[in-house]
Amino acid sequence: MNSAGMSEENKPVGSDHSANKPASSVGSAVAASASADTSAPVTVYAPLYQQIKGLITQGLQAGEWRPGEMIPSEMELAKRYGVSQGTVRKAVDDLATEHILIRRQGKGTFVATHHEEKVSFRFLRLVPDEGEPTYPQSQFLACKRMRATPEVADSLALATGDAVILVKRILYLQERPTVLEEIWLPGLQFKGLTAERLAAYKGPMYGLFETEFGTRMIRASEKIRAVAADQACAESLKVTVGTPLLLVERVAFTYGDQAVEWRRGFYRTDHHAYRNELS
Repeated sequence: MNSAGMSEENKPVGSDHSANKPASSVGSAVAASASADTSAPVTVYAPLYQQIKGLITQGLQAGEWRPGEMIPSEMELAKRYGVSQGTVRKAVDDLATEHILIRRQGKGTFVATHHEEKVSFRFLRLVPDEGEPTYPQSQFLACKRMRATPEVADSLALATGDAVILVKRILYLQERPTVLEEIWLPGLQFKGLTAERLAAYKGPMYGLFETEFGTRMIRASEKIRAVAADQACAESLKVTVGTPLLLVERVAFTYGDQAVEWRRGFYRTDHHAYRNELS
Protein backbone atom coordinates (compact mmCIF):
# COMPACT_ATOMS: atom_id res chain seq x y z
CA MET A 1 0.00 0.00 0.00
CA ASN A 2 1.38 3.47 -0.78
CA SER A 3 0.62 6.71 1.03
CA ALA A 4 -1.95 7.75 -1.57
CA GLY A 5 -4.23 5.00 -0.35
CA MET A 6 -3.93 5.79 3.36
CA SER A 7 -6.27 7.79 5.56
CA GLU A 8 -4.82 10.89 7.21
CA GLU A 9 -4.79 9.05 10.53
CA ASN A 10 -2.17 6.54 9.38
CA LYS A 11 0.06 8.14 6.78
CA PRO A 12 3.50 9.44 7.77
CA VAL A 13 3.70 13.13 8.61
CA GLY A 14 4.78 15.13 5.62
CA SER A 15 4.00 12.37 3.09
CA ASP A 16 1.71 14.60 1.03
CA HIS A 17 3.00 18.02 2.02
CA SER A 18 5.58 20.37 0.59
CA ALA A 19 9.14 20.14 1.85
CA ASN A 20 9.06 23.63 3.39
CA LYS A 21 6.69 22.57 6.16
CA PRO A 22 8.36 21.71 9.49
CA ALA A 23 6.63 18.36 9.74
CA SER A 24 8.13 17.28 6.42
CA SER A 25 11.67 17.68 7.70
CA VAL A 26 11.30 16.26 11.21
CA GLY A 27 8.27 13.97 11.05
CA SER A 28 8.91 10.25 10.90
CA ALA A 29 6.97 7.05 10.42
CA VAL A 30 7.40 3.94 12.49
CA ALA A 31 8.28 1.16 10.12
CA ALA A 32 8.95 -2.53 10.54
CA SER A 33 10.21 -4.75 7.75
CA ALA A 34 10.00 -8.52 7.62
CA SER A 35 13.21 -10.46 7.08
CA ALA A 36 14.24 -10.43 3.42
CA ASP A 37 14.65 -14.20 3.28
CA THR A 38 11.11 -14.93 4.51
CA SER A 39 8.76 -12.40 2.93
CA ALA A 40 8.57 -9.06 1.18
CA PRO A 41 9.15 -5.98 3.34
CA VAL A 42 6.01 -4.64 5.01
CA THR A 43 5.83 -1.03 6.20
CA VAL A 44 3.60 -0.21 9.17
CA TYR A 45 2.99 3.46 9.99
CA ALA A 46 2.20 4.87 13.41
CA PRO A 47 -1.17 6.62 13.67
CA LEU A 48 -0.78 10.22 12.57
CA TYR A 49 -1.83 11.70 15.92
CA GLN A 50 0.98 9.73 17.60
CA GLN A 51 3.47 11.22 15.16
CA ILE A 52 2.17 14.71 15.98
CA LYS A 53 2.35 13.88 19.69
CA GLY A 54 5.99 12.92 19.15
CA LEU A 55 6.75 16.17 17.33
CA ILE A 56 5.18 18.26 20.09
CA THR A 57 7.17 16.30 22.67
CA GLN A 58 10.35 16.97 20.69
CA GLY A 59 9.56 20.69 20.89
CA LEU A 60 9.11 20.44 24.64
CA GLN A 61 12.35 18.51 25.03
CA ALA A 62 14.22 21.12 22.97
CA GLY A 63 12.87 23.90 25.20
CA GLU A 64 10.75 25.48 22.48
CA TRP A 65 7.94 25.77 25.05
CA ARG A 66 9.00 26.02 28.68
CA PRO A 67 7.10 24.78 31.75
CA GLY A 68 4.22 27.13 32.46
CA GLU A 69 4.19 28.62 28.95
CA MET A 70 1.28 28.41 26.55
CA ILE A 71 1.80 26.33 23.42
CA PRO A 72 0.42 27.42 20.01
CA SER A 73 -3.27 26.90 19.34
CA GLU A 74 -4.56 23.74 17.68
CA MET A 75 -5.11 25.73 14.49
CA GLU A 76 -1.51 26.97 14.49
CA LEU A 77 -0.13 23.51 15.20
CA ALA A 78 -2.31 22.00 12.47
CA LYS A 79 -0.92 24.53 9.98
CA ARG A 80 2.63 23.96 11.18
CA TYR A 81 2.47 20.18 10.80
CA GLY A 82 0.16 20.11 7.78
CA VAL A 83 -2.57 18.03 9.41
CA SER A 84 -6.16 18.53 10.55
CA GLN A 85 -7.10 20.21 13.82
CA GLY A 86 -8.79 16.98 14.88
CA THR A 87 -5.47 15.13 14.61
CA VAL A 88 -3.71 17.82 16.66
CA ARG A 89 -6.51 17.75 19.24
CA LYS A 90 -6.12 14.01 19.72
CA ALA A 91 -2.35 14.38 20.20
CA VAL A 92 -2.82 17.21 22.71
CA ASP A 93 -5.51 15.22 24.55
CA ASP A 94 -3.01 12.38 25.00
CA LEU A 95 -0.36 14.75 26.36
CA ALA A 96 -2.90 16.33 28.72
CA THR A 97 -3.93 12.89 29.99
CA GLU A 98 -0.25 12.21 30.73
CA HIS A 99 -0.02 15.56 32.62
CA ILE A 100 2.59 16.86 30.19
CA LEU A 101 0.21 19.58 29.01
CA ILE A 102 -2.63 21.27 30.89
CA ARG A 103 -5.75 22.72 29.27
CA ARG A 104 -7.15 25.88 30.88
CA GLN A 105 -10.68 26.78 29.96
CA GLY A 106 -10.85 30.03 28.05
CA LYS A 107 -7.07 30.52 28.13
CA GLY A 108 -5.39 27.80 26.09
CA THR A 109 -3.07 24.84 26.58
CA PHE A 110 0.03 25.18 28.74
CA VAL A 111 3.12 23.12 29.48
CA ALA A 112 2.58 21.51 32.88
CA THR A 113 4.90 22.43 35.70
CA HIS A 114 5.72 20.61 38.93
CA HIS A 115 4.78 23.78 40.81
CA GLU A 116 1.10 23.14 40.12
CA GLU A 117 -0.61 21.27 42.94
CA LYS A 118 -2.27 18.53 40.92
CA VAL A 119 0.98 17.78 39.08
CA SER A 120 2.94 17.72 42.34
CA PHE A 121 0.52 15.25 43.92
CA ARG A 122 0.79 13.03 40.84
CA PHE A 123 4.06 11.67 42.24
CA LEU A 124 3.03 11.76 45.91
CA ARG A 125 0.83 8.72 46.46
CA LEU A 126 0.17 8.83 50.20
CA VAL A 127 -3.30 9.84 51.34
CA PRO A 128 -4.31 10.22 54.99
CA ASP A 129 -6.81 7.92 56.62
CA GLU A 130 -8.66 11.07 57.69
CA GLY A 131 -8.74 14.55 56.18
CA GLU A 132 -7.36 15.94 52.93
CA PRO A 133 -3.87 15.24 51.52
CA THR A 134 -1.29 17.84 52.48
CA TYR A 135 2.14 18.47 51.01
CA PRO A 136 4.90 17.06 53.24
CA GLN A 137 7.66 18.90 55.03
CA SER A 138 11.19 17.70 54.25
CA GLN A 139 14.10 17.16 56.60
CA PHE A 140 17.27 16.66 54.56
CA LEU A 141 19.78 14.33 56.17
CA ALA A 142 22.46 14.25 53.47
CA CYS A 143 23.34 15.39 49.96
CA LYS A 144 26.66 14.04 48.75
CA ARG A 145 28.50 13.07 45.59
CA MET A 146 29.60 9.48 45.22
CA ARG A 147 30.32 6.81 42.62
CA ALA A 148 27.50 4.74 41.18
CA THR A 149 27.29 1.18 42.42
CA PRO A 150 26.26 -1.46 39.86
CA GLU A 151 22.66 -1.30 41.15
CA VAL A 152 22.46 2.49 40.92
CA ALA A 153 24.20 2.54 37.54
CA ASP A 154 21.79 -0.04 36.14
CA SER A 155 18.76 1.92 37.38
CA LEU A 156 19.98 5.21 35.87
CA ALA A 157 21.49 3.74 32.67
CA LEU A 158 24.97 4.86 33.75
CA ALA A 159 28.30 3.09 33.97
CA THR A 160 29.44 1.69 37.29
CA GLY A 161 31.65 4.32 38.91
CA ASP A 162 29.98 7.30 37.22
CA ALA A 163 29.34 10.32 39.42
CA VAL A 164 25.96 10.38 41.15
CA ILE A 165 24.38 12.44 43.91
CA LEU A 166 22.74 10.76 46.89
CA VAL A 167 20.04 12.68 48.75
CA LYS A 168 18.59 11.36 52.00
CA ARG A 169 15.52 12.92 53.57
CA ILE A 170 12.57 12.32 55.87
CA LEU A 171 9.09 13.44 54.81
CA TYR A 172 6.75 14.60 57.55
CA LEU A 173 3.00 14.34 57.05
CA GLN A 174 0.66 15.67 59.72
CA GLU A 175 3.81 16.35 61.76
CA ARG A 176 4.74 12.66 61.78
CA PRO A 177 7.91 11.24 60.18
CA THR A 178 6.24 9.14 57.49
CA VAL A 179 8.72 8.45 54.66
CA LEU A 180 12.47 7.84 54.70
CA GLU A 181 13.90 8.35 51.20
CA GLU A 182 17.21 7.69 49.49
CA ILE A 183 17.40 9.43 46.10
CA TRP A 184 20.12 8.93 43.49
CA LEU A 185 20.60 11.44 40.66
CA PRO A 186 23.07 11.59 37.72
CA GLY A 187 26.00 13.69 38.90
CA LEU A 188 26.57 15.62 35.67
CA GLN A 189 22.91 16.50 35.19
CA PHE A 190 22.54 17.78 38.75
CA LYS A 191 25.96 19.32 39.22
CA GLY A 192 25.76 22.02 41.87
CA LEU A 193 22.95 20.46 43.88
CA THR A 194 23.68 20.83 47.60
CA ALA A 195 21.90 20.21 50.87
CA GLU A 196 21.73 23.98 51.38
CA ARG A 197 19.94 24.52 48.06
CA LEU A 198 17.52 21.72 48.84
CA ALA A 199 16.73 23.06 52.30
CA ALA A 200 16.34 26.66 51.07
CA TYR A 201 13.95 25.78 48.26
CA LYS A 202 10.32 26.26 49.25
CA GLY A 203 8.34 23.86 47.11
CA PRO A 204 8.38 20.31 45.75
CA MET A 205 11.78 18.81 44.95
CA TYR A 206 10.71 18.15 41.37
CA GLY A 207 9.96 21.88 41.08
CA LEU A 208 13.59 22.61 41.99
CA PHE A 209 14.83 20.08 39.44
CA GLU A 210 12.63 21.69 36.78
CA THR A 211 13.47 25.32 37.60
CA GLU A 212 17.19 25.14 38.34
CA PHE A 213 18.36 22.07 36.46
CA GLY A 214 16.01 22.04 33.47
CA THR A 215 14.87 18.49 34.20
CA ARG A 216 11.18 17.64 34.23
CA MET A 217 9.87 14.29 35.37
CA ILE A 218 7.44 12.90 32.80
CA ARG A 219 6.68 9.46 34.13
CA ALA A 220 7.83 6.96 36.71
CA SER A 221 8.02 3.20 37.14
CA GLU A 222 7.60 1.73 40.62
CA LYS A 223 8.07 -1.54 42.47
CA ILE A 224 6.40 -1.98 45.85
CA ARG A 225 6.89 -4.62 48.50
CA ALA A 226 6.44 -5.05 52.25
CA VAL A 227 9.49 -4.97 54.52
CA ALA A 228 10.20 -4.85 58.24
CA ALA A 229 11.82 -1.73 59.67
CA ASP A 230 15.50 -2.17 60.45
CA GLN A 231 17.30 -0.12 63.09
CA ALA A 232 18.01 2.84 60.78
CA CYS A 233 14.43 3.03 59.51
CA ALA A 234 13.02 2.62 63.00
CA GLU A 235 15.09 5.50 64.36
CA SER A 236 14.26 7.82 61.44
CA LEU A 237 10.53 7.05 61.36
CA LYS A 238 10.05 6.77 65.14
CA VAL A 239 8.74 3.21 65.04
CA THR A 240 9.93 0.00 66.63
CA VAL A 241 12.29 -2.37 64.85
CA GLY A 242 10.25 -4.88 62.86
CA THR A 243 7.32 -2.53 62.18
CA PRO A 244 5.79 -3.32 58.74
CA LEU A 245 6.69 -0.71 56.12
CA LEU A 246 6.18 -0.33 52.39
CA LEU A 247 9.36 -0.16 50.33
CA VAL A 248 8.72 1.78 47.12
CA GLU A 249 11.47 1.79 44.48
CA ARG A 250 10.94 4.33 41.73
CA VAL A 251 12.76 5.21 38.53
CA ALA A 252 11.65 8.58 37.15
CA PHE A 253 12.10 9.54 33.51
CA THR A 254 12.29 12.81 31.61
CA TYR A 255 11.72 13.39 27.89
CA GLY A 256 13.08 10.73 25.59
CA ASP A 257 12.54 8.09 28.29
CA GLN A 258 15.83 9.07 29.94
CA ALA A 259 16.13 7.81 33.52
CA VAL A 260 17.09 10.75 35.76
CA GLU A 261 16.21 9.59 39.26
CA TRP A 262 16.19 6.38 41.26
CA ARG A 263 14.71 6.49 44.72
CA ARG A 264 13.96 4.07 47.53
CA GLY A 265 11.28 5.14 49.99
CA PHE A 266 10.33 3.42 53.24
CA TYR A 267 6.71 4.30 54.06
CA ARG A 268 4.79 4.15 57.30
CA THR A 269 1.16 3.26 56.65
CA ASP A 270 -0.32 3.42 60.15
CA HIS A 271 -1.95 6.79 59.35
CA HIS A 272 -1.73 6.88 55.54
CA ALA A 273 -2.50 4.61 52.60
CA TYR A 274 -0.54 4.31 49.37
CA ARG A 275 -2.95 5.11 46.54
CA ASN A 276 -2.44 4.22 42.90
CA GLU A 277 -4.78 5.11 40.05
CA LEU A 278 -5.04 2.76 37.08
CA SER A 279 -6.42 3.72 33.70
